[in-house]
Amino acid sequence: MTELWKRAAALVVSAALASAMLPSAFSEEATDAVEAKLTAMTLREKVGQLFWVRPEALDFSLNPEKKTLTQTMRRNLEQYPVGGIVVFKKNIQDENQLSSLIADFQSASKIPMIVAVDEEGGSVARLANHEAFSLPKYKSARDIGETGDPEQARQMGQTIGGYLRAYGFNLDFAPVADVDSNPANPVIGRRAFSTDAQQTAQMVAAAVEGFHEAGMLCTVKHFPGHGDTGQDSHYGTATSYKSWEEMKAMEMLPFEAGIAAGVDVVMTAHITTPNATTDGLPASLSYTMITERLRGELGFQGVIVTDALEMNAIKNHFTPEESAVAALGAGVDVLLMPSNLRAAFDGVVQAVEDGTLSEERLNESVRRVLTIKQKAGLNLSGSSEEKQSVPSVPEETSDIKCSFANWLKKLWYGADTAA
Repeated sequence: MTELWKRAAALVVSAALASAMLPSAFSEEATDAVEAKLTAMTLREKVGQLFWVRPEALDFSLNPEKKTLTQTMRRNLEQYPVGGIVVFKKNIQDENQLSSLIADFQSASKIPMIVAVDEEGGSVARLANHEAFSLPKYKSARDIGETGDPEQARQMGQTIGGYLRAYGFNLDFAPVADVDSNPANPVIGRRAFSTDAQQTAQMVAAAVEGFHEAGMLCTVKHFPGHGDTGQDSHYGTATSYKSWEEMKAMEMLPFEAGIAAGVDVVMTAHITTPNATTDGLPASLSYTMITERLRGELGFQGVIVTDALEMNAIKNHFTPEESAVAALGAGVDVLLMPSNLRAAFDGVVQAVEDGTLSEERLNESVRRVLTIKQKAGLNLSGSSEEKQSVPSVPEETSDIKCSFANWLKKLWYGADTAA
């Protein structure tokens, strides 16, 4: 695709998505709806909002693959009313099945759900890399960063956000805000926009704008920066040996840029930072790193979500209930994919009941989660049918008459930014 075509396609996408853009500010009415919902919730409903899990987590037999919402899962959802699901490639069969899966979860949930996915572009793209989908593909975020043009990052965010929204997703765990500063790092690499912090910051801010133009909530990850470690926290302890001052001069720049651009969610890393904190804890469980640094110094007021709590950097050292309670105590809002949902959920309920966690602390996080749901267009107060509806995407602009997903395929097929 020529540069002229790329720019023309971007203009058409912008026009079609104008009505889908996320609001930049909240009305008093929206705030009132959040407070009304919070006031009416039971303790278990509040706790549930703070868990976002794989679909199969609600099948307590731990069947490793779930592509449908079974009756057993529906019953478990009533007892463990999680606030969101995270879809992986193994949960997807094809376009119709995916849309049905998401719609079924929304229909079964008393409070509309966050439906999230890791769709960064490049190697981590659950939909674009699935054999049943023909969607725009990007070689990597690094390839975008190497253009030196933040507009390319904005268009990537807009494109990915657009097709995710068409299937019913409302949150993407992207863009990656890590700086690829350690050549020995085994997990970030070309998922990062750059080895340069300033360039990464520019790309991250532009990508956030693109996602929001597509009506998609988005995430910067992995705070306070997984690009400097020599280990992968999926498999064990990962450590950054930088001081906080060194982090502020490099790793924090992309996070600050994302926050300034209005990012909705920050995902934490399970990395230890012995020269930046003194508590010896992974960042996801560290009050110093989460509340004092991310909330305090960086001023982030949105939703903070852990990386998956089933990862070995956490699971090898803490029980599900220990890590869940510790993360909330540190100031995290959402507990992502614990290794045992029931144990973690019941552990949080017990912690509130015995005073280890205050209900007001819980309310702070629930309020933030409900706020981004409201921002995503989820109806917190309507009837069951109304509140579960997925925001629609314009099916045509001018004389283009096709579904948004197919329309994007036509615009971007053969683009030289694609793999």
